[in-house]
Amino acid sequence: MQAVEANFDGLVGPTHNYSGLSYGNVASELNQQAASNPREAAKQGLKKMKALYDLGMVQGVLAPQERPDIHTLRRLGFTGSDQAVLKQAAKQAPRVLANCCSASSMWTANAATVSPSADTSDGRVHFTPANLTNKFHRSIEHHTTGRILNAIFDNEQHFAHHAALPGADHFGDEGAANHTRFCENYNDAGVEFFVFGKYAFDTSKPAPTKYPARQTYEASMAIARLHQLNPSKVVYAQQNPQVIDQGVFHNDVIAVGNQNTLFFHEEAFLSKQQVTEDITAAFGDSPFHFIEVPTNAVSVADAISSYLFNSQLIALPKGGMAIIVPEECRENTAVYHYLQKLIASNNPIKEVKFFDLKQSMCNGGGPACLRLRVVLTEVEQAEINQSCLMSDHLFSQLDAWIEKHYRDHLTEADLADPKLLVESRAALDELTDILELGSVYPFQL
Repeated sequence: MQAVEANFDGLVGPTHNYSGLSYGNVASELNQQAASNPREAAKQGLKKMKALYDLGMVQGVLAPQERPDIHTLRRLGFTGSDQAVLKQAAKQAPRVLANCCSASSMWTANAATVSPSADTSDGRVHFTPANLTNKFHRSIEHHTTGRILNAIFDNEQHFAHHAALPGADHFGDEGAANHTRFCENYNDAGVEFFVFGKYAFDTSKPAPTKYPARQTYEASMAIARLHQLNPSKVVYAQQNPQVIDQGVFHNDVIAVGNQNTLFFHEEAFLSKQQVTEDITAAFGDSPFHFIEVPTNAVSVADAISSYLFNSQLIALPKGGMAIIVPEECRENTAVYHYLQKLIASNNPIKEVKFFDLKQSMCNGGGPACLRLRVVLTEVEQAEINQSCLMSDHLFSQLDAWIEKHYRDHLTEADLADPKLLVESRAALDELTDILELGSVYPFQL
């Protein structure tokens, strides 16, 4: 049965701000307390979605989280009216408030891990929201993420939804940012590639010493079990602890894959040879392309600042692959020169497309962070919520919605403004009607 890889991008939420909450994410820390532009951020992401739709890709939309998260603030002991809760939190625990206002759900590569029906023993598409337990501001996302995914993929015959893994460091799960699927064609049974930062139960194994390893081996194995994957078609690889300590907080900052291609940095993995051998063995007799970027061509620092690998590798409907990169890759001389050589070489990547995503990049998220990949057969595609699929009409609706509801300037001090809460809820209430999601937010339940 014919299948396609759909990209579901997260809409940037109305509280998009730079609070520097993500320790280990260099860009997030460097831009702390700078003023953000939520309207521009949302429109930049929306334009990327529309551009991929115009290329003939199946493009979906994921709604943002409700922020400020009054529900979590109440769980932490703040009481009274919603306005009183905001006022107390701003006075007593401003950094807690900042965490409860983060628009980090825009990076939907961390929303969940998805396995297509061709890979699972029950023939359904499996979803597991990531617990994101390493960062408080992200650990409060998965309940709403699960409700949104259920509202889009709402058919038990075709889709299986799991709860997030236990919220402990031992099972720290960062979703698709550390997961890649390889296949000859999307409808074929594929190889699922899980990259982890550390072993949770064996401290004798190598691990980073400066920045945290957010994904554990044990979490990756648990997802593979939940999704009923064939063990012979699953490959596990450890990230190089030294690059984590340089700011490579997820595998998708140092490697990206699609179909029969892995595009990766020389220093990405603890054992490069083992990775290539394991993927080759699991993939079988069909040709596989390992495109290794040497350190002397692009340093780890350049890879992080440009987000060369936090890109999307997409299979174009006309044939060949394109790499979707941020404008920062054009601005970095070494990276730009490498990209020109890449597309002129004999490999599946034939085009490079640059996108302005500066609002997201300043918080440490590039094109790959903004999308969740979901492989769907024609039947499965027909069973999802069609209102969440990009079209000319939906683009116009969402562009007008952003223009109506979003501010063009936001600082951390603005997060305590009661008007921001009212504005955000009004925006989300209208959005759930546009996307026909029903009631998915705590304020709607």
